[in-house]
Amino acid sequence: MKIYNTITRRKEELVPQEEGKVKMYVCGPTVYNFFHIGNARPFVVFDTMRKYLEYRGYKVKYVQNFTDIDDKIINRAKDEGVSPVEVSEKYIAEYFKDAAALNVEKATVHPQATKVIPDIIHFVQDLIDKGFAYESNGDVYFRTRKFEGYGKLSGKNIDDLIEGASTRTNASDGEKKEDPLDFALWKARKEDSEIAWESPWGMGRPGWHIECSTMSKKYLGDTVDIHAGGEDLEFPHHENEIAQSETHNGKPFAKYWMHNGYINVDGVKMSKSLGNFKTVRDLLTQYDGEVLRFLILSGHYRGPIDFNPDILEQSQNGLKRMRNCKSQLKHLAASGTDGEMTDDEKKAVEGFDKFHQKFIDAMEDDLNTADAITAVFELVTAINTVSGRAGATKAFAKEAMDMLMELATVLGLLQQEAEEKVEIDPEVQELIDQRQAARKARDFARADEIRDRLADLGITLKDTPQGVQVIRK
Repeated sequence: MKIYNTITRRKEELVPQEEGKVKMYVCGPTVYNFFHIGNARPFVVFDTMRKYLEYRGYKVKYVQNFTDIDDKIINRAKDEGVSPVEVSEKYIAEYFKDAAALNVEKATVHPQATKVIPDIIHFVQDLIDKGFAYESNGDVYFRTRKFEGYGKLSGKNIDDLIEGASTRTNASDGEKKEDPLDFALWKARKEDSEIAWESPWGMGRPGWHIECSTMSKKYLGDTVDIHAGGEDLEFPHHENEIAQSETHNGKPFAKYWMHNGYINVDGVKMSKSLGNFKTVRDLLTQYDGEVLRFLILSGHYRGPIDFNPDILEQSQNGLKRMRNCKSQLKHLAASGTDGEMTDDEKKAVEGFDKFHQKFIDAMEDDLNTADAITAVFELVTAINTVSGRAGATKAFAKEAMDMLMELATVLGLLQQEAEEKVEIDPEVQELIDQRQAARKARDFARADEIRDRLADLGITLKDTPQGVQVIRK
């Protein structure tokens, strides 16, 4: 498999440190609110990467953290009159609900920053002992200029960063720092009510960057195979992780860096600070989670996605096409002809290998889920061409279903069986029976009238050679 490595700016063959095993770290959410569809993109993209690697036989140790102490969490706690712990625990639970709706599998480990404070303190002390960090009035900063190669991930020249760093530094911080480019490893407590931990430098809490470096080392070791996240994390977060981790560990921090593109609204990155966001929780009141997952995977992960109502409808229609194929195969498996497949069915099944290979080729080429979905659509077309014929067999339904689900499962689609079940109440069944009787009596006007009434109830009837298939919209 070839993936685009941000740090080398080219596609490279994925060669894990240990054959058959992949260690993967993905930056998770800061848990102070429901996550929006832009936040969801890395969750879905790299969950799909994990699924594909496991499908190809790799054993993946997948770590996704929770940043559960941060200024935003503290401010939210103050606004709500609760503790920061209550805020973070609440939104960790809400994260799992929405992630499950998107068919995002739980990570091997979901570490929390507040659970590794002793490890963070040890990490920071080591950087001080090595001369790469210093204490100043209870804060601890990393000497950015001392780390050779700073900027190698983002491509930024350290001299060009001075002006930007100066604008991001307030007066009090500027007085504490040796250099405007230095970044915080540990922050002194500002007021007594603020959550804090004892440390050699006084009461305080960790900086954001040191949390991920510490959790990555604790659960994956000195060097990970793949470190991933949104492109907004490339600088300064991931750049700072590299500096402090490679200083502490004395080894490369990650072999491969993967970054997904933004989800934009009117050409502007979706973000909570701009208020141009849609939470997944809100979207789930109108669309099921697989529609949102389909939307995210319908474009290449490194490119932008322009979020709008049209793309939501397109995603819903695309997923419906796959679901209808699955529903038809389930109907055929129950009502089709017994016995061996027909010659046409055997030929169709032999052709499945072509679509399977197209799918593999797409995923092997830098996780090209857009082309992989196209391969699934081509498979669906081939299945529908045969499954709708008179005399279609149960044996064909099984072969077709196996291939469809094999590919869809890698993408995390067609997994929500509850969405496909059609519960038929007695009133609806009576209407279906009346329509069948009208058709038998060649009273097509009455049959069409009943079909329209059922459509108003969200029920679609599909006449197949195997009988009537009931589909709920």
